[in-house]
Amino acid sequence: MTHSPVASCTPPHILLVTCFLFLFAFFHSPTGIVAGPIRCDDAAGNYTTNGTFQANLGRLLASLVADTPPTGYSNATVGFSSPDQVFGHAMCRGDFSVPSCLECVGRAAGEIVPYCVNRRAGTAWFDDTCLVRYAGENFFGSQGSVQFYVFRTDNVSDPEGFKSVLRVLLDGLAGRAAGGSPRMFAADDVSTSLSDTGKIYGTAQCTRDLTSDTCDECLRDRIRNILAGCLGKPGCTVIGGSCQVRYNVDLFYNATAAADPPPPPPPSPPPPLPPPPLSPPPPSKDKWAILRRILAITIPLLVVLASISIVMTCVRRKKQKLKLTDGTMEIEIDEDVSVFNLETLKAATNNFSNTNKLGEGGFGQVYKGVLFDGHEIAVKRLSIGSRQGLGELRNEVELVAKLHHRNLVKLMGFCLGHEKLLVYEFLPNKSLDRFLFDPVKCKQLNWETRYKIIEGVARGLQYLHEDSRLKVIHRDLKASNILLDKDMNPKISDFGFAKLFGRDQSQVDASRIAGTFGYMALEYIRHGHVSTKLDVFSFGVLMLEIVTGRSCTKFYDSSHSMGLINYVKQYWVKGDVSHLLDKS
Repeated sequence: MTHSPVASCTPPHILLVTCFLFLFAFFHSPTGIVAGPIRCDDAAGNYTTNGTFQANLGRLLASLVADTPPTGYSNATVGFSSPDQVFGHAMCRGDFSVPSCLECVGRAAGEIVPYCVNRRAGTAWFDDTCLVRYAGENFFGSQGSVQFYVFRTDNVSDPEGFKSVLRVLLDGLAGRAAGGSPRMFAADDVSTSLSDTGKIYGTAQCTRDLTSDTCDECLRDRIRNILAGCLGKPGCTVIGGSCQVRYNVDLFYNATAAADPPPPPPPSPPPPLPPPPLSPPPPSKDKWAILRRILAITIPLLVVLASISIVMTCVRRKKQKLKLTDGTMEIEIDEDVSVFNLETLKAATNNFSNTNKLGEGGFGQVYKGVLFDGHEIAVKRLSIGSRQGLGELRNEVELVAKLHHRNLVKLMGFCLGHEKLLVYEFLPNKSLDRFLFDPVKCKQLNWETRYKIIEGVARGLQYLHEDSRLKVIHRDLKASNILLDKDMNPKISDFGFAKLFGRDQSQVDASRIAGTFGYMALEYIRHGHVSTKLDVFSFGVLMLEIVTGRSCTKFYDSSHSMGLINYVKQYWVKGDVSHLLDKS
């Protein structure tokens, strides 16, 4: 068996329970088997947080999620030597579709790391349908030991008679799975004469890193475990790290998809060889010259036509339309914006825990997250039931996805299921107001840094108003919407209130006033006129805050009832601008 290497790169929540509680969790439904166990190998030792092994593990899991669904199995190795090398494989049950396999492996990969915190080895079986396993030691080709038993709590009326029929079914499944099935998977059923059991259904499957002999040995061991440990039970599963056997009196697999594919037809005999053609006379020099001229014209033309075709294909694919599940709106996005599933974002944010909460955004709460490849993200979560927030979310997705500038926050993707979430690049220094109005942190804002922030915001506004393919009015420019990266470079964020303009438009009337009091021009508040001047006014207020270190929204709570602008104007008229400078 071959193992796919992945290049090395340094860059939820299931409780650990006793055997009794583990079995109890699976016995709560006597009519079926519900399973999602994860086993962490404590004997394998621990890896260092944020070390090379953890980074390689993230790369490994990302590779397994991407490569497993098309064929139902993949394995990979990341890293070049111990102790940083990671081995892993993933498998879906043989009757699973590609989308179902992708969802299952994605869930397993997303949950195994936060559950097996810092463990160098772990195995996850989800709903008896997919497997994800990783370890710091090479386990490829070995069958491993039994890791999980899952069985029903009810009993059949004739245990011995049931066992004899079951043995025949399982022996046949093992022989088929190990004896040449390309998926190393077999599913079948057998009829019984028992009064309470019409049929018994079963599956057997091995991971494809095993040889045929090792697979057969692994399955035979699992069958012995079943016949000894599940006597009289109408349903049971025995799972190892590289094979599993399952049976039930209720049909639990897709019989059509589980059927072995028909063998390929035998190759047809080759047609008789035609008689050798008469050799044509060699072309004259004049004919070769004509041919060269034709090729000199046609080959470049074909290259140009092919290039145009490729470009047009890329342009056509550049857009995609997605519709919210509740049917409220359609959202058009750029192709390079990702669609995340909810389980991935739950795992990344530790199920939106308060310890991961960064603050409040324009339409909900914001959380820090870490994807299983180690990439840090910021997740904005729409308040459930918020109709106003849906409109803001649409603005965010449709506008920010089309805007690309170093002084605008980058939208990485979103989730449009029952919950609506936006995924952004994570900026470690959070927002400008956390520095500017904090008596301790403000000391980090020297005048060079403040000038850099002012200049960066100005460049971002110029892009929105003049240089982008869209003309956008932000309408809520303020210190809390200016995010700072690790080098204190500013990025404008929160486009929930933004307004899209045509290139020839200079002003429109707003259907409702949106923004933050203190940053809004009086003309806008009184008449609702929206133009680029609205953002310029807000930018001016923001500059005054950066220079003075005073918040315009809190200024009215002080003894200066005149407001920040009039307060500055008072000293400007006196010619005493030095009094206005932030002394910190």
